[in-house]
Amino acid sequence: MKTLEKFLKNRLKSAKKIALLAIGSEFRADDAAGLLVAQKLSSRKKNSRKFKIFIGATAPENLTGDIRRFKPSHILLIDSVDFNEKPGSIVVLSPRDIGDGVSFSTHKMPAKVLMRYFSQSLECDPVLIGIQPASIEFGKPPSKAVLSAVREVASALLKSV
Repeated sequence: MKTLEKFLKNRLKSAKKIALLAIGSEFRADDAAGLLVAQKLSSRKKNSRKFKIFIGATAPENLTGDIRRFKPSHILLIDSVDFNEKPGSIVVLSPRDIGDGVSFSTHKMPAKVLMRYFSQSLECDPVLIGIQPASIEFGKPPSKAVLSAVREVASALLKSV
């Protein structure tokens, strides 16, 4: 996905520190998308003083203190997002973009609230990279469409950070 890669390179070119927050549930089919992206990245890109992966799973708000201590200039949240598109579609959202047509249903704190918190407390502009799920049914594996999107997002991130 050249568009995502181009966006990320442009967005992150001035980054001093980048935090990636992976959100989702490994037990709910495509809701694991954020965790799968983090898994792909961690096998190819190690945490450093400039880049760190945080696994938020279904309670990403529990990591706000750790992320604040890392002091990132940029935060990327990766999650499964229902934005009424074809499964595996990818969307990039800022806090002001998240409205009624976007659903985050498997974690405790709404992503919009979390993004606003980071924006205000760290004075940065967080970005959510969302992957449209086909299913978030408990006990099911991720769909082929979402696995393909996971590879695309991970590849774009590897080329951009």
